[in-house]
Amino acid sequence: MRTRLAIKVHSLLARMFPERRVFLKSDSDTRFIRLRPGTQLIALGGASVIVAWAIIASAILMMDSIGSGNFRDQAKRDQRLYQTRLNQLSAERDARAEEALAAQARFNSALRQISAMQSELLASETRRSELETGIEVIQTTLRQTMRDRETARKALAALKAESSSQSTLTSAPMAAAQMDFMTAALSDVARERDQIRADAHAALEDRDSLELELDLMRERNDQIFRQLEEAMAISVEPLDKMFRQAGMAPDRILEQVRRGYDGQGGPLTPITFSTRGAEPSADELRASKILFQMDQLNLYRLAAQKAPFAKPVHASVRFTSPFGYRRDPKTGGRRMHNGADFAGPYGTKIYATADGVVTRAGWMSGYGRVVTIQHAFGIETRYAHTSRMHVKVGQRVSRGDYIADMGNSGRSTGTHLHYEVRVNGRPVNPMTYIKAARNVF
Repeated sequence: MRTRLAIKVHSLLARMFPERRVFLKSDSDTRFIRLRPGTQLIALGGASVIVAWAIIASAILMMDSIGSGNFRDQAKRDQRLYQTRLNQLSAERDARAEEALAAQARFNSALRQISAMQSELLASETRRSELETGIEVIQTTLRQTMRDRETARKALAALKAESSSQSTLTSAPMAAAQMDFMTAALSDVARERDQIRADAHAALEDRDSLELELDLMRERNDQIFRQLEEAMAISVEPLDKMFRQAGMAPDRILEQVRRGYDGQGGPLTPITFSTRGAEPSADELRASKILFQMDQLNLYRLAAQKAPFAKPVHASVRFTSPFGYRRDPKTGGRRMHNGADFAGPYGTKIYATADGVVTRAGWMSGYGRVVTIQHAFGIETRYAHTSRMHVKVGQRVSRGDYIADMGNSGRSTGTHLHYEVRVNGRPVNPMTYIKAARNVF
């Protein structure tokens, strides 16, 4: 059965691929090569495979070329969008900085006005106290004068009665002299009474004028307090929001800063609006609240300098890789990326994002040339793959200090900065801090 099948297949191949001979002739000899049907079939199959592979490879190359072109166009569009967004963020940052400076100027002006108002208020209260004392003296004198006048009237009436009853015993000249004396005494008492009334009326008018002036001063003082309270709210609220968005509890952060800046000394002169030793007034409580907010604002400022609320590069760069799991550019596997990558030209300047101390400035496996800075609150920042470092271990740096140049050292596929933020040794997303400070700095 198999022999018949083989014969049929062989005859079919013989019809489709008849045996051929290829003659090879030389100067001295002639030879030929016999091409059997099976050999021709194998050669045709091999040629078909080669042609099919060429067609598929060409199609793949064309698809890759088209895809690469689309990817480059998309990358260029992303770069333009990112640059536009960076320009917008820069403009917003400049506007917020101008607003902060204006708020600080308003705050300083209001503080000077409060100081002047306090001095005027103390002087006005002293004058009011003196006027009240004078009014009491005048009223006492007036009451005494009124009593003296009533006594004189009674004495005059008694003398008149006595003179009428003893007219026969008293001579007319003596009675006339007594009457003149009493008339003069009553006139003097009347003049003193009128003068005292005039003085009292003038003192009351002064008191009314002083009370009006005090009301105006209180209104001005209330306006200044409102301006100060608004300035404090405008200044403190964005900072508080910035720390909360970064996952940092403001109360705990401020307490740590307060412990680090707790030196005190010098004579203590408490602010007061009264010289009578009374309970704190509403103005005193408002002033104390504003002073507390001023202290809180200063602590926020110190804390913000110590936390990495800034971008490590100021030039135009491309954000190429976020924090989190991603495809490894070297192996193609899925791995955790502990920072954010910013791609830019070789040698782009890199800046410290907060105050701190340099703990590493050298080669580190995987990171290449890396600068590590230890900040307050257990925060550490890393600047990896640099080409050149401008700091050394133990050096203290401030936010904005030029620390390194962008490069391609270590495990890297191109020139870029790998920027990390670690809190108590645990990596966190650095963009959280950068975005939190977007509307503040």
